[in-house]
Amino acid sequence: MNAPLRTAEIVSFGCRLNAVESQELAKAHASARETIVVNTCAVTGEATRQARQAIRRLHRERPEAEIVVGGCAARLDPQGFAKIDGVTRVLAEHAPNRALTSVEGTRGLLAVQNGCNHRCTFCIIPFGRGAARSASPHEVLAQARALVASGKKEIVLTGVDLTSYGVDLGDAWTLGRLVRQLLRQLPELERLRLSSVDCIEIDDDLIAACAEDSRLCPHLHLSLQSGDDVILKRMKRRHARADAIRLCSALRNARPDIVFGADFIVGFPTETEEMFAATLDLVDACGLTHLHVFPFSARPGTPAARMPQVAPQIAKARAARLREKGDEALRRHLDAQTGRTLRLLTERGDTARAADFTLARTPGVEAGLMIDALCTGHDGRALTTRVTAPDK
Repeated sequence: MNAPLRTAEIVSFGCRLNAVESQELAKAHASARETIVVNTCAVTGEATRQARQAIRRLHRERPEAEIVVGGCAARLDPQGFAKIDGVTRVLAEHAPNRALTSVEGTRGLLAVQNGCNHRCTFCIIPFGRGAARSASPHEVLAQARALVASGKKEIVLTGVDLTSYGVDLGDAWTLGRLVRQLLRQLPELERLRLSSVDCIEIDDDLIAACAEDSRLCPHLHLSLQSGDDVILKRMKRRHARADAIRLCSALRNARPDIVFGADFIVGFPTETEEMFAATLDLVDACGLTHLHVFPFSARPGTPAARMPQVAPQIAKARAARLREKGDEALRRHLDAQTGRTLRLLTERGDTARAADFTLARTPGVEAGLMIDALCTGHDGRALTTRVTAPDK
């Protein structure tokens, strides 16, 4: 009798999109043998190094297992990964143009877009992901319905360049139009959240959706990268400092309770202290709360790697200063929540998230519930709470 097929084990690096694709890879590589799928990331050289290190460790610990390698780093260097001991297959093709969903965890992740048509000078991801392509609105809606039917109370739309959704579809499809359709067609969905967005691509429909439906989470994570116009041009970003400030103002007018996060790269080649000061100032100018800060790390094969470099210790020190600025902004936000009763979606690890992505501690409450909780204080990172009304 043939041995039953076993779903492959997953080791995933990188973004939410990788997490979604990893589940698809696990299903596709079910085998009677022990199989491990390593889904790699190429966003930094360090991410690629960690993936190679993990593959070697897995082979030492489990020499009989088949190791299948996919993801951006594998697509950029399939021959290099194929030479690593223990690797039995490298998946070098681009992911298909269709909606993918993940039902693991508290939220339902719904990948609606893949690839990127832009060429930021610090980024190699477009070469690993290919051109921008969008899942059909019909397929997105069908996958969203399935997630709601499975019990998911929150769906997160994700993609490599999410706000470029529809650029390849024609018929005037945009991310904003897609969001409005999902909210209209899924009245039973409690929350719809967006992953990282490009501020220059946000369309009028998306701003309107923020204003007209409270189920669209009042939280946007913006890919800003710098607050200095010269650095933004050298990064080959398509927005200026004023565009970011103007967008945050427009969204706050449409949705007064909205909270912004942002990605920043500091110590980018040629960045001076004055240029970095403009980034520090942008935190206040845009009213940012949740910061992801990265000291610049040259990615081989990118134009930025050939530019005059800032000393690593300077980049590291600037990153620490910007994180400190972000911590101050977060503490002010948490102060303002104390004494309020918030609707929270509980997660693993005795934590929960408010609609605006504020982290709260909810000890002893199981994951996957919508609860009402009184915010009694905070520890600088998360709210402390007292649960007042668990989900029925």
